[in-house]
Amino acid sequence: MIFRNGLVLTMDDSHTVLENADVLIVDDKIAEIGPNLTAPDGHEEIDASGGILMPGMVDTHRHLWQTAMRGYGADWTLTQYFVWYYLESGKHFRPEDIYAGNLLGALEAIDSGVTTTVDWSHGLQSVDHADAAVDALEAVPGRFVLAYGNIQQGPWEWATSAEFQDFYRRRVDGGKLAGFQLAFDVTGDPAFPEKAAFEVARELGVPVTTHAGVWGATNDDGIRLMHDSGFMSPGHVYVHAATLSSDSYHRIAATGGSVSVSTESEQSAGQGYPPTWQLRRHGIPVSLSMDTSVWWSGDLFSAMRSTLSADRAREHLEAHGKQETVTHHHLRAGQVVDWATRGGAKALGLDSAIGALTPGRQADVVLIKNDASPVMFPLLNPYGHVVFQAARGDVHTVVIGGRTVKRDGKLVDADLAAARGKVTATIDHLRATLGEDAWKQGMNPDIPEARILHNPYQYTK
Repeated sequence: MIFRNGLVLTMDDSHTVLENADVLIVDDKIAEIGPNLTAPDGHEEIDASGGILMPGMVDTHRHLWQTAMRGYGADWTLTQYFVWYYLESGKHFRPEDIYAGNLLGALEAIDSGVTTTVDWSHGLQSVDHADAAVDALEAVPGRFVLAYGNIQQGPWEWATSAEFQDFYRRRVDGGKLAGFQLAFDVTGDPAFPEKAAFEVARELGVPVTTHAGVWGATNDDGIRLMHDSGFMSPGHVYVHAATLSSDSYHRIAATGGSVSVSTESEQSAGQGYPPTWQLRRHGIPVSLSMDTSVWWSGDLFSAMRSTLSADRAREHLEAHGKQETVTHHHLRAGQVVDWATRGGAKALGLDSAIGALTPGRQADVVLIKNDASPVMFPLLNPYGHVVFQAARGDVHTVVIGGRTVKRDGKLVDADLAAARGKVTATIDHLRATLGEDAWKQGMNPDIPEARILHNPYQYTK
């Protein structure tokens, strides 16, 4: 396959941008990049003129199992999310419901140009649920990392069980997944009960991904316990990390960890202010994620846009507080595109294979092109265009490992009708189980009482 005459964001070490360049794919790898390339006989040719070619994006934290509840919690706080999923209704998800959410969510990811996704799967109440999660991921031609979790049990229980060990041997060790992580949070309990799960991760040689620095849930105590016990290993991913102290950021930086920032989540649900300003200050590697479709956009265009905007808003606000004016932004669009591609690949230890368009790497390629849209012209600043102008509807072609999974704006060989049918069955099951009143109440939480502010400039005769 060869893409012709595109504007290529290589995302290589020098962030090289090539105009009117070709990208040649042979088998599953990028063979060559440059102008006027010679392609082998029998190749497929895609006209990329007027479009942007970039590496497939990498999402390092997405609760795919919740996709069936898309938009349900749009007005939730984090507290309401915890109550609904952790304490009340999450236990009603059957293995087939995990499958339905994962299937639709996985298709949604590749449709928006996300070629590698971490399925932060903390709804795995049993190994039957876990098998269903993997079955769905293997049914979709993307790269998926399973982050195994279970919010209905402590990690010291499920991670040490014989059933989990059997699942790992059957489905992970030598399986089709792009990677595997243990997904659990550290509460800060001085007894450190999570130690047993960290020992399992060390024994298996897999990283841990954890929601760290979440207001009211996880804090510096958890980071200190991990560090003092020797469990902050390179490759661990700290999700959100929005309310930590400088001491905790130093510990993450010193031990080779990275942070997955979910800006739409942090700025809406209350985990804390999106921490990119702190991560840049402490030299901590960053990747991006969208968290969950039960609230937010299921694409990294929204994640890039909101992340850059939040970082700049903080920069301006701090300056205004000192009666100063920001004349030059520190964070640039190109850096945020890097976080969405190379940053995610590095966080997963896959940066030698994906995350950039260079010869020898896996052919995970996204063409952003939409000749029917006035928004896709002119292409003056390609990084700025990707961050602030483009959207999932502009994703023309997606190639993963040399296989075309989206072409001319449509998914290839994807049975969306079947996925919708499975999700419909999940919704019907939950509504029937909860009852219609509880279902509606869950979607429409109470609105706090408003206070009327007296306006001294209003007058009446």
